[in-house]
Amino acid sequence: MVPLYDSKFLDDTFGNKYAFRLYASALSLSLSRSRFWVYLDQVQRTESFCLNSGKMIRLFKVKEKQRELAENANGKPPVKKQSPGELRLHKDIGELNLPKTCNIAFPNGKDDLMNFEVTIRPDEGYYLGGNFVFTFSVSPIYPHEAPKVKCKTKVYHPNIDLEGNVCLNILREDWKPVLNINTIIYGLFHLFTQPNYEDPLNHEAAAVLRDNPKLFESNVRRAMAGGYVGQTFFTRCM
Repeated sequence: MVPLYDSKFLDDTFGNKYAFRLYASALSLSLSRSRFWVYLDQVQRTESFCLNSGKMIRLFKVKEKQRELAENANGKPPVKKQSPGELRLHKDIGELNLPKTCNIAFPNGKDDLMNFEVTIRPDEGYYLGGNFVFTFSVSPIYPHEAPKVKCKTKVYHPNIDLEGNVCLNILREDWKPVLNINTIIYGLFHLFTQPNYEDPLNHEAAAVLRDNPKLFESNVRRAMAGGYVGQTFFTRCM
């Protein structure tokens, strides 16, 4: 076994850089004298490899930076790396299969896919003839997090409050990564064809729908035409 070398022996033999570490390693591994010299050689080779690897990594980073600077000098815009959410959203948008009553727009241009608007024009039900705009804000970790959706159009609706918050189960507890933008848009469309008074955000509108559907219909038409329903003013959206 390796004797208990004193620190002076190790310092004289290997220098301060290795003395303490090799001394401790030799004791813990209980190496024979011949194996000790093999171990030393492996340590030195490993340190040399790590040092060279570090130099290579730094070299790659420098070359990458030089490439970016060269592209900028040539008038090429820097390439923006897409997040997983952007890649998935690009796929979703390419596979949209919307009814004619719905359309999608990108107010900030196609370079900003993560924020867009969807307009829904119901062709039946209480909201026939209205135009309702929803904003979508998509997280970089989409589809593991549901998009944030708000109604930009002020609407008299049991499942949409006056601040534009939307009560749709797939935007909350029932969201799953297998769902997509197409699913959400159809869910929003369904809110206008079959408003639900059992899960309300606008409790007053829900109570009227439940107790007096005719009055609810009248209130909806008045709100869409532009006017007051109770103490609340609605901008025309027809």
